[in-house]
Amino acid sequence: MALIILRCIFLMCAGGVSAIINASLSDTSTTVPWIVFSSIMGAAVLVVIGDIYAPKKKIDTISSLYFGVLIGVLLTYVLSIALAPLLAQSFNAGIIQLLIGLVLCYLCTSVLLQTKDDFRFLIPYVEFVREVKGFKPLILDTSVVIDGRIADLVATEVFDNQLIMPRFALTELQAIADSSDKMRRTRGRRGLDILNQMRSDEKIDLTIFDRDLPELAGQTVDLKLVLLAKHLEGKVVTGDYNLNKVAKLHNVPVINLNEISNSLRPSFLPDETFKIKVVKAGEGAEQGIGYLDDGTMVVVEGARNNIGQQLEVRVTSTLQTNAGRMIFTKYDQD
Repeated sequence: MALIILRCIFLMCAGGVSAIINASLSDTSTTVPWIVFSSIMGAAVLVVIGDIYAPKKKIDTISSLYFGVLIGVLLTYVLSIALAPLLAQSFNAGIIQLLIGLVLCYLCTSVLLQTKDDFRFLIPYVEFVREVKGFKPLILDTSVVIDGRIADLVATEVFDNQLIMPRFALTELQAIADSSDKMRRTRGRRGLDILNQMRSDEKIDLTIFDRDLPELAGQTVDLKLVLLAKHLEGKVVTGDYNLNKVAKLHNVPVINLNEISNSLRPSFLPDETFKIKVVKAGEGAEQGIGYLDDGTMVVVEGARNNIGQQLEVRVTSTLQTNAGRMIFTKYDQD
């Protein structure tokens, strides 16, 4: 509602500006005022339409343009004062100032746009808040993209953080997709499909990080991810056990999808009963093996001769391992 009121006021102000311009004109013809009014109102309507059809505006880009032009104008003013004696001797001082201003505004805006990931603008939105632990960018690993679960997890809107895919990780993913090994090629192409799926979703803020930082030169891909996360003050999202350890050694926060998956699996208490289908024989003499919907393996004592049947079993104990959770149960035929 506030935007509708703002746009209406803007159009009314545009009409008032056209009236002021017409009042200052000495031309008494009836055509010129209508031309001025139509031109100004048409430009105002185009501005409003452009604002409506571009609803998702990034504050870092807008701030970069704003500060780039502002700094360029200030530098132009300072140089004009410094070069005043020289400009006074030139017959085209205004053109020289205009060219200096044009070049400086472009250079300042270009520098800020290329380095906007290194710092954050607070103006014009100044807010004093306590430091929170969230809102850190999430740097994606190649393995977590190939895994595919990150797309489903982000689609639930559990994370509102910006997702960053480094260019060097994307290059590694493309190399996997072009591999001569069929399995690696399939996994790489699946990862590229997952990335395209997330980029096409307007609710997901996914950015490709293209900059080459000096501290990343000559490092392995895993170490580059860790150093980039430290540089951006973000978190590494991975399912790689080794990368998880490397990140913790560098005091970089890590989101491990395997740990998230394990934490969301249902927990069963001893003597609790549930139904499970026995799909194969176990290692023990009387053991049968079944699986829950989330992939948790269930060992059933006394069910070796009931393969293919749906049994009601009783929990005896659970075992948590790095690979996941195992549930030990017992089937009582009575």
